Amino acid sequence: MDIEIKSKRNNLLLSRMEVHFTVRHENEGTPNREIIRTVLAEKLNVKKENILVNHIHSGFGVQESKGYAKIYKNLDEMKAGERDHILLRNTIITKEKKEKEKTKTEKPEAPSKEKEDKSTDQLEEKKEQQVPEDEPKDDTKPDTPTNQSPKESDEP
Repeated sequence: MDIEIKSKRNNLLLSRMEVHFTVRHENEGTPNREIIRTVLAEKLNVKKENILVNHIHSGFGVQESKGYAKIYKNLDEMKAGERDHILLRNTIITKEKKEKEKTKTEKPEAPSKEKEDKSTDQLEEKKEQQVPEDEPKDDTKPDTPTNQSPKESDEP
């Protein structure tokens, strides 16, 4: 397996280096991300933990794959700038850690008994206040329909 770096670009805005590469793998399948990360780390003299392989595309019938990798200065910048599914593919984070982070942020505080007692008392008070009383009907309304004027009536 041989990796050839096609282009290297320093992205100052996102504080990372972006690398396009070609992997030649004769008589082998497409190498996995871990192998590519270790070989790229050796070639570029960086830590393997700071390399993230975004994608690898293989051609049909050709023993050559093209890929794109990002190299960050540290792990915190990588986690802040990348999507979770890409971090999972590169085993930077695990699925269990991701689920734990979600449960920590989604846990609501359990209400205490005092709060529950107060809320039930308040509901009972509101129900008592909302009891409807019989209102007297207003008999001052005219017997004629509202869309007719008094001149149009049938009286002579």
